[in-house]
Parts: sequence; structure tokens; C-alpha cells
Amino acid sequence: MENGDSMIIELYPDEAPITVRNFKKLVSRHYYDGTVFHRVIEGFMIQGGAGAATDSIKGEFSANGVKNSIKHDRGVLSMARTSDPNSATSQFFICQTREGCQHLDGSYAAFGKVISGLDVIDKIASVKTNANDKPLTEQKIKSITFVEVSGN
Repeated sequence: MENGDSMIIELYPDEAPITVRNFKKLVSRHYYDGTVFHRVIEGFMIQGGAGAATDSIKGEFSANGVKNSIKHDRGVLSMARTSDPNSATSQFFICQTREGCQHLDGSYAAFGKVISGLDVIDKIASVKTNANDKPLTEQKIKSITFVEVSGN
């Protein structure tokens, strides 16, 4: 984050390969650098990634005929979309609470999870917002980078 806060997110390409590939492509192009969390609803989620439209991708979730067992638990990263199940482009959201997000299970493409920095989600979710859930103080993403981790 521009304020020095950071999160570490683990991606799940086995559950959502198209979504992970799209996210990694956008990150490699520095698409998210300097963007903001433009929609924040405390007790629900924080949403970011808005910008010039990118190509839409297939929604990888059960209501769209794709197996994806990731539940929208606290810290889960998922793609935002319109009512069209195949309309996700670049916008994503991070669930703040299980209670606030459980109704999204099977209807949105979850593809990762915050494994460090859950406090940052809470901090962003607690900022004052306007009537459209836009933070009154910008919550800016400085950059997103990848760190490859080899498993045992």
C-alpha cells in the first residue's frame, strides 16, 4: 500500500487457472500500481482494480459450471463482475468476514487468500466512506509483486 502497509496473498491456480493467469498478467503489466480500493463496505469486503477495461474472462465458479471449492472466508481474494457470469476483467475484492461474504460462495471466482496482513483489510474497511461506499481518504495500492515460493 502507498502508506507502507502490505499484504501477502497466496494464489490457487488449481482451483481457478484462468483467473490466476489473468491476475498475474495484469500484475506483470503493473496494471494495479497506483490504483485504489474504490469500494469499501465494513463487515463485507474491500474492492479494487478499477481502470481501463481489460478482456473479460470465464467465471470460474460452480454456478457457471466450473468446479471451485474455495469458500469466501475472511481474506479470500475473488473477482468482481457484473450480472454476466463471464464479465470479470480486472476488478477484485477481498472478503473482510466470512459472515459478510458467505452468500458469494459458488457465484464468484475465488482465486487466492491473504495469508499475511489481515489487519490491513480491517484498516481499509474501517475508513469513512461516502454514500457510494467510496473511501473519503484514498486507499492506494503502491504496487503488487510476485514472490515464487517452492513447496516441499
